[in-house]
Amino acid sequence: MSRYARQSAVPSFGPEGSRALFKARVLVIGAGGLAAPVLQYLVGAGVGTIRLVDQDHVSLSNLHRQTLFSEADVGQPKVTVAARRMAALNGDVTVAPLCERFGPGTVAALCEGVDLVLDCADSFAASYVASDFCHANGLALISASVVGMEGYCGGFCGGSPSLRALFPDLPERLGSCDADGVLGPAVGVIGSLQAQMAMAVLAKQSPSPLGQLVSYDATQMRFGQFRFDQAPEPDAGHRFIASDAVTATDHIIDLRAKDEAGPAIQHHLRSTVDDLKATGLPKDITGQRIVLACRSGLRAWQAADALTTQGHTDIALVALGDGDPHNLETDL
Repeated sequence: MSRYARQSAVPSFGPEGSRALFKARVLVIGAGGLAAPVLQYLVGAGVGTIRLVDQDHVSLSNLHRQTLFSEADVGQPKVTVAARRMAALNGDVTVAPLCERFGPGTVAALCEGVDLVLDCADSFAASYVASDFCHANGLALISASVVGMEGYCGGFCGGSPSLRALFPDLPERLGSCDADGVLGPAVGVIGSLQAQMAMAVLAKQSPSPLGQLVSYDATQMRFGQFRFDQAPEPDAGHRFIASDAVTATDHIIDLRAKDEAGPAIQHHLRSTVDDLKATGLPKDITGQRIVLACRSGLRAWQAADALTTQGHTDIALVALGDGDPHNLETDL
């Protein structure tokens, strides 16, 4: 225990907290900027088993914020490099790297047997898929997001409200690291908060971070926080499905531009969000499930909002990503 003596000496944590970490099994979704502090602090603290899932490879544009990687790692799978770094940090911990996609078709298998899920993915679709599964199965979820110089970290599910309870609707435009940029230290702050919340949940500290959201504005050097323990779950919400869950009887609408990169879809109608808002669906579409597909899922969500107001209820969303055109699993 000498290795963990300093954390065990914290009165509110103690040796019992360290022992709880040793026994814990967690899933970390994403091996990028948020995962860098999350993995280093959880592995350093002795969390027993970490399942790490990400299909991405290291690129030069990652290095300013994804501090687990170096120039020599460019082109390698992120999970492979991260697992190698963590093995050197703490031999007590098992980090199982899985270079695959997280999505509706894989969430159940990836969450099997874990005590906690950490959402470190740069994808709102991944966050909702993780939250839906965790809420239905009583799993705690620590979810975080950073864009530009602002971000948040919150504790969801596991007996507390889900992500949908706090964010039932999406804004017209979602920020992203690609479009809006991101500064490395802001990511480090939020990732550190995520690791702190995770350790508190695993050690059953009180008050629990579940039902709490912490925000950070690096421009103002200011934190904010509030609790949402009593937030009601929405009656309904748009749900993501895996592409292999699409059936021959579905009416599939591709919301991407014709020249937009990404996997091809068979037997689809091409449209736009604006067109669906203006004219709705063709009159001959009755009794079919409507499947709305786009790259990130945002346009699909917006189109689903429009069709719901027009009276359609049987709607499913697919986020196709820009991945392997031969593999239509959701690219998150």
